[in-house]
Amino acid sequence: MIRRGRLIPLVAALLATAGCSVFSSGTPAAPPPLERTTLRVGVGNAIDTAPLRIAVAAGKFGSAGLNLQLVELGADDGLAKLAAGDLDVTFASDIAMFRAAAGGTALQLQGEAYTAGPNTMALVTLPDSDYTVPTAKRSPKIAVNMLDDVGALVARSVLVTAGVDQAKIKFTAIPFDRMPQALQAGDADAALMIEPYITRAEKDLGAHILADGARGSTLDFPLSGYAAAKPFAQANPRTLRTFRTALGTAQQSATDPAIVRDALPKFSDIDATTAALISLGSYPASLNGIRLQRVADLMHNSGQLANRLDVQSLLPERTGY
Repeated sequence: MIRRGRLIPLVAALLATAGCSVFSSGTPAAPPPLERTTLRVGVGNAIDTAPLRIAVAAGKFGSAGLNLQLVELGADDGLAKLAAGDLDVTFASDIAMFRAAAGGTALQLQGEAYTAGPNTMALVTLPDSDYTVPTAKRSPKIAVNMLDDVGALVARSVLVTAGVDQAKIKFTAIPFDRMPQALQAGDADAALMIEPYITRAEKDLGAHILADGARGSTLDFPLSGYAAAKPFAQANPRTLRTFRTALGTAQQSATDPAIVRDALPKFSDIDATTAALISLGSYPASLNGIRLQRVADLMHNSGQLANRLDVQSLLPERTGY
């Protein structure tokens, strides 16, 4: 039996023997290193990818331990380059990513890039056009940059909502920079443009907005994002978690539109005057499966996807995000 008078010295001795470990866990273990510190990232549309570009130029990703090598996509298909192993992460339209995923391409989304705002995408006509309201023509000829991407989806949604028969809409694929000439030549009654082409057409030709593309079922519509091949994502979870965190911070900083407007002339052909006038959407700071599901469901309802795509299955595991 240990007497009470001897208990305190005994406890003190035991604590002395144990050292500091009773009160402290000691030096915390260093986090495991990133699987890789360099990522090849495909980038496209300057407005959509502005926050990423700004953050890279400011060294924000470098501070997080990542060296981002930005690869300008131009007319190249980022998803094809991703599949070929030429990129680690790529920018693409949500529609392109969801169409690829529905076709069997194993993708993991890494972040949202851009969401439409008022007049950031619109049906545009010239000032002398007789097409003054969406229902003015029973079988309108509509120019879109691609027949199977967001332009056609949005234009169809806007016109059908207005009361135009979907089966009578005639789409023609014309690059954005050639749409004004197509309108002037009568090759199209209206063109589904995005910024900065809308503002340029208004400045140079006095063009009018026939209908805002970001309303109704396409109000606050998600437009683009970043994705990695799923096998690559599974092999590099810490690297991509770091990328997503840094990207989220970059996107958050773009809530101030002045930051984007000031930066655009530095890495695009958008001059300062146009940058000051363009309509800007928003830059989501995190992935939202419910928000993105709207895109996949509209694609399914319009016939672009044969079966409904579960966007949640494309998101990183909760523990990895």
